[in-house]
Amino acid sequence: MQGFVNRDALAATISSRKATFYSRSRSSLWTKGETSRNFINISDVFLDCDRDSIIYLGKPDGPTCHTGSETCYFSSIEDILEPSQVTRNELALSTLYSLESTISRRKAESAESQDGKPSWTKRLLLDNKLLCSKVREEADELCRTLEENEDTARTASEMADVLYHSMVLLAVRDVKMEQVLEILRRRFSQSGIEEKKSRTKG
Repeated sequence: MQGFVNRDALAATISSRKATFYSRSRSSLWTKGETSRNFINISDVFLDCDRDSIIYLGKPDGPTCHTGSETCYFSSIEDILEPSQVTRNELALSTLYSLESTISRRKAESAESQDGKPSWTKRLLLDNKLLCSKVREEADELCRTLEENEDTARTASEMADVLYHSMVLLAVRDVKMEQVLEILRRRFSQSGIEEKKSRTKG
């Protein structure tokens, strides 16, 4: 990944052994993993010959990129010039992981302070009853687009609402989207009927 550092960020990295950067938008230090818990444990730090760039060498606790990829450099220039199905799939995953990251930040902010008017996401995170009612409401509206034969744009919009509210619920339950996707991947080679039979009651 690439990030910006200042003297304080470098000092914090050396002392904590956790990759720390400087956020120019927030004008503050931030440690990679402080929200996602995917820290980068630093083993060494190198300067280039001109001493105007730095490389942190370390072992990540999880995906380095907020999209869930091992690295932020996963987009081929050829795919950008000639969009492929693979590129569209990566964009879909990137969108989900980016949304998950945003929701995680709102959750962390909610735990730190209640000052000011909360965003809609924060309100949902703090009110389980409201959140569950919205998940049920949006799922019902999605079904209605089929029952009432509404246009496909309406169906896509309602599905976006279902995904968003469901992902807030996942954040409340501390469930990562990757856990959900892994379960779906395992089901690809299994009959839906057989899969339901194999579920444990609890």
